Amino acid sequence: MKPEFKLHSDETGSDYNIYAVAPSTSETSDVLPCILFMDGDDQFSAAADAYRVLRKAKKIPPLLLVGVGYGASYSKPANRRGRDYTPTQHSDEPTSGGANAFLSFLSTSLWPELQHRFPIDDRSRGIAGHSLGSLLVLHALWHEPPFFNRFLASSPSIWWDDRSILRIAEDRHRRNPLLTGNLFLSVGEADSKSMTGDLTILEQWLESAPFSGLTVTTERFPKRNHFNALPDAFRGGLMTLYGTATDAVRE
Repeated sequence: MKPEFKLHSDETGSDYNIYAVAPSTSETSDVLPCILFMDGDDQFSAAADAYRVLRKAKKIPPLLLVGVGYGASYSKPANRRGRDYTPTQHSDEPTSGGANAFLSFLSTSLWPELQHRFPIDDRSRGIAGHSLGSLLVLHALWHEPPFFNRFLASSPSIWWDDRSILRIAEDRHRRNPLLTGNLFLSVGEADSKSMTGDLTILEQWLESAPFSGLTVTTERFPKRNHFNALPDAFRGGLMTLYGTATDAVRE
């Protein structure tokens, strides 16, 4: 898939490939809920496929899907996911810890550019990812001030930096237990014990220290591992967050 456009970020110093799938004018004349997908170079085609399947079945309304990429796949030097998706620094990745700067790019640079190009419903702001991209999604969930209100976290890398994302969540809850939004969590049942076990830890913590206003849905996909759960996760997440029977989440 070719990018819709490229955008430089003053916040991170990097250039990003921006992919987009929008409904035709015959499908809708309304403003569109928008959801940003991380790892756009490698995963956006799976998101687009999931969306088309659900639209054909009339299970979700028209959406604007946006993929954020680097023009470089996993592990390539130009791919900066190890910097952009990690909220804390760790020696495993010398450039890590840049999630706040990247979230600033998404909210203050990319989103206004998307508003200029597409008819966006600014009351519905989504962010989605898989694995390390989902670590960023969870960080966006607990980031203040909140920008997004719909969160799709597939097989999140909670393990990063001794589960530092859980410490971030606990700190956010202590400061402010009010959080309006809709969170979809998922993992393949055949994923590693670390991935499935860490998700259970997060679920249990959210049950013991719930955020007022946050709706949480979790799915575990039978016979799916870390690599083949993506289609199920994106279909399930889009259905949960945007399904025709889902109440809209508004700021």
